[in-house]
Amino acid sequence: MPVLRLIGREADKLNLECYVIGGWVRDLFLHRDSTDIDIVVVGAAADGASFAPLPAKDSGGKQPTIGIQLAQAVAQALGKGAHLSVFRTYGTAQVKQRGMELEFVGARRESYRHDSRNPLVEDGTLQEDQNRRDFTINALAICLNSSRYGELLDPFDGLYDMEQCTIRTPLDPDITFSDDPLRMMRAVRFASQLGFYLDRDTFEAIERNKERIQIITKERIADEINKIMLSRRPSVGWLLLDKTGLLPLVFPELAALKGVETKEGKGHKDVFLHTLQVLDNLSMKSDKLWLRWAALLHDIGKPKSKAWDPQAGWTFRNHNYIGAKMIPRIFKNMKLPQNEKMAYVVKMVDLHMRPINLIEDVVTDSAVRRLLFEAGDDIDDLMLLCDADITSKNAEKVQRFHNNYKLVRQKMVELEEKDRIRNFQPPVKGDEIMELLHLPPSNVVGVLKNAVKDAILDGIIPNEYEAAKDFMFKKAAEMGLCGAENKEQDTKHEN
Repeated sequence: MPVLRLIGREADKLNLECYVIGGWVRDLFLHRDSTDIDIVVVGAAADGASFAPLPAKDSGGKQPTIGIQLAQAVAQALGKGAHLSVFRTYGTAQVKQRGMELEFVGARRESYRHDSRNPLVEDGTLQEDQNRRDFTINALAICLNSSRYGELLDPFDGLYDMEQCTIRTPLDPDITFSDDPLRMMRAVRFASQLGFYLDRDTFEAIERNKERIQIITKERIADEINKIMLSRRPSVGWLLLDKTGLLPLVFPELAALKGVETKEGKGHKDVFLHTLQVLDNLSMKSDKLWLRWAALLHDIGKPKSKAWDPQAGWTFRNHNYIGAKMIPRIFKNMKLPQNEKMAYVVKMVDLHMRPINLIEDVVTDSAVRRLLFEAGDDIDDLMLLCDADITSKNAEKVQRFHNNYKLVRQKMVELEEKDRIRNFQPPVKGDEIMELLHLPPSNVVGVLKNAVKDAILDGIIPNEYEAAKDFMFKKAAEMGLCGAENKEQDTKHEN
């Protein structure tokens, strides 16, 4: 990348030693695209000469850190389109240009207090900076100075760990995770994203230090969970959270899905494992984060709805409704969005049983119309979720369900073309009902409006204005509303 040569030249001019380090270097070897480039700067020249700081500019008389100083020089060299952001409190700077992000920081060493993951930071050497990295695969550095351009520094055999698909900490994992417990979530996230394994010592250290996760903010944990959810196979991350003991601490409602209970020789499937299979099935078809959340939560209401029926065995009646009611509290506790994204997940969970109920009965036009009306523009996402929810080991049963879903989809297309039901509103509005029947705002207006809507969804009348108005007058006359009978007669006479 030409920009790396440019950074090296500017560092040489300033008599600074600089390296590209961390995730960009890892992804270079793993052939993964990455636009976020971390540059660490050391206060000594590549040839061993001492560092002579340049005069400070707009720094209130204080010398800017060497990371900020190099960032300023690089931004100036890049010219038009380069945007510099300086964070003096943290001694860091960022340069953005055409979708590329360069982060500059001076080499540092860190120490921690037991009650906080926020380190005490001091200037340090490159080796000390590499020591503070979370995993060996993130500790690789490549020199950018002209005399050593492209030289790889890999003090912890991170390249070998990449070849072995292993997540391992550079130093004692107990210290690494106790100092910054968020690194336990990051270990799981990298294993899920990259398809890597946790080194045995790393895994066991997470088990020992799992309770430390409770000092981490819910927002930071949610950020790592969302990255796990966007992995190619999110189940890898959730299974590791379970095996390390982190799952009950970060998501107790999901942990409650685990296990199988048997009574009178009848058992039910492990809902946790089923849920992860559904999530992976869906992830092969869609990368929508909140649809994936709907897959993860689609059966979250089963523990509360589980009951034993001597004839039917284990039942989970209304688990979709119960699960939908649980989601706002779950999202609030996990610091997930309290907006239309949550409302979307609630709707998906609430409706996910509707298509399967359709295929188990006769697929009536009325039932399909109601599903189209309630799902609206999210109907295609709902059908993807329902397809992913078919996890039976009986191949014949799976094929039968898929074929039946095809019939439901075909019926949806036919009715949508004919009746325009998706997202429809009753042709006769509430204000018009009050005006035509001289009614004040009241429950009666809502009853009439819903009657018109139900008549359209049930196929009693077409989704047309005149038909809806005629039906409204007829319904009002049946309810004995004053003047409605005359209005109904007048309408028939006009027709």
